[in-house]
Amino acid sequence: MRPGSNDRCLLIGTRATVEMLRRQLNLLPQTPTLIGAVFVEDGDVPAEPMKTLHLGSLDELESVCRAHKPAMAIISLSGAMASHERQARRVLARCGVRTRVIPPLEELLAREPLPLSGKGAQAVDLASLVGRKPHPLDREQLGRLLTGSRVLITGAGGSIGSEIARLCASFDPALLILADRSENAVFEIDRILGSLHSGVARRAVLHDVVDRQATRALVEQTQPDLIFHAAAHKHVPLMEDHPAHALTNNFFGTCSIADAAVSCGVGRFVLISSDKAVNPTSVMGATKRLAEMYVQGLGGTSQTQMSMVRFGNVLGSACSVLPIWASQIADGGPVTVTDARMTRYFMTIPEAAGLVVHAASLSQPSHAEVFVLDMGEPVSILELAKRFVRAHGLEPVLSDGATGRWDEMPIVLTGMRPGEKLHEQLSYDAESLRPTSHPGIMALREARAPEPARLAAMVEHLDRARREGSGARVVSAIERFVPQLAVRRVAA
Repeated sequence: MRPGSNDRCLLIGTRATVEMLRRQLNLLPQTPTLIGAVFVEDGDVPAEPMKTLHLGSLDELESVCRAHKPAMAIISLSGAMASHERQARRVLARCGVRTRVIPPLEELLAREPLPLSGKGAQAVDLASLVGRKPHPLDREQLGRLLTGSRVLITGAGGSIGSEIARLCASFDPALLILADRSENAVFEIDRILGSLHSGVARRAVLHDVVDRQATRALVEQTQPDLIFHAAAHKHVPLMEDHPAHALTNNFFGTCSIADAAVSCGVGRFVLISSDKAVNPTSVMGATKRLAEMYVQGLGGTSQTQMSMVRFGNVLGSACSVLPIWASQIADGGPVTVTDARMTRYFMTIPEAAGLVVHAASLSQPSHAEVFVLDMGEPVSILELAKRFVRAHGLEPVLSDGATGRWDEMPIVLTGMRPGEKLHEQLSYDAESLRPTSHPGIMALREARAPEPARLAAMVEHLDRARREGSGARVVSAIERFVPQLAVRRVAA
């Protein structure tokens, strides 16, 4: 909570929660003027005497507001007393009193912590934050795919890769191969799985998927039945400044592992793609589209069942918007949003991982399919920021970075960054999507694969550009095969 105001403040709760609120408020550098409390009695009497003036019961709240004219009220009630909270909110709204809700301390402590970085990060229900009900897992179908299988995951230490690893481990695979070039990341997911699933055979491998020879050797040695390729560079503005790195990792890394899968006779290969591959305005999105094109080209010429899964943003992933906002709130603000008009598709990491694995079970041997996850409706980033701030007990205020109230959190608009879109797409044409047997997964009706000769020319041209040219030369080479990039960047 931010200091800066002497508002007349009313507390509403049980005797215990009101006393806890009073002590918390006294810790602030500048506290509101506490005028008293309205108690919702539950028989929980604190050991120490009451130090907050009792102004009345919940049924008397309206008369208390008229008599004492609070500018704001803070409610602290347990989830079991939700009806009392709703009653208090209605009365306060009628009286024109600003309202804040702070859950009781014991409920905050009992919540499962959210994997967000930043000091003071609070637990937040991510699915409710975007108003989304996750699709359930069909564990019987996943069991048929994973139980007794040898599974290789690239980028296994990342947000999606590690969640896929956790899910696969729960189905008792014959072997789980965790590949990542980050020492700390692969160590951590290996440690976690060793604790949660000690009986599952696994192998942690420090490996850069871009290394073709080492990648082929890894696949030959481990003989996986199924590969999930999650390793990728994902940060749009950073990749604008490093197009050769984006091309090398996202495209040539995919070529390396996909070729190894085909050469070694792997049963299924799944590329984790992105909604940013559709009509890309960014280098990152264009390199993911190139990766899709390459996998599509292999799909019609091999026995390996190739597929791609395209989805939007995942809530709470490393270095994504929620951990950044959590850190900004912990540091006192402001919370930053690029553009008030911007929208994105969101789902939680567990749901995304579950649907990715489901999609692997749906792939057909005849061609490489592009699966699109049901992301629901796009979410306003500004509205998401406001909900996130409110979930931390603060009131969001659009400003230039400063507010005068202790309970407000400024939201500052910083402007769109290079390569960003206002709105993302999951397919080029919504009518091109067809349903699958899973309600959370759709497939493109027609995924046109490049001709083999064009695919070979594309690889040669891009390889020469990344080795010989400047950043501008690399971008020009990418635009030759993803012309939407040049058109959309000019329009953006």
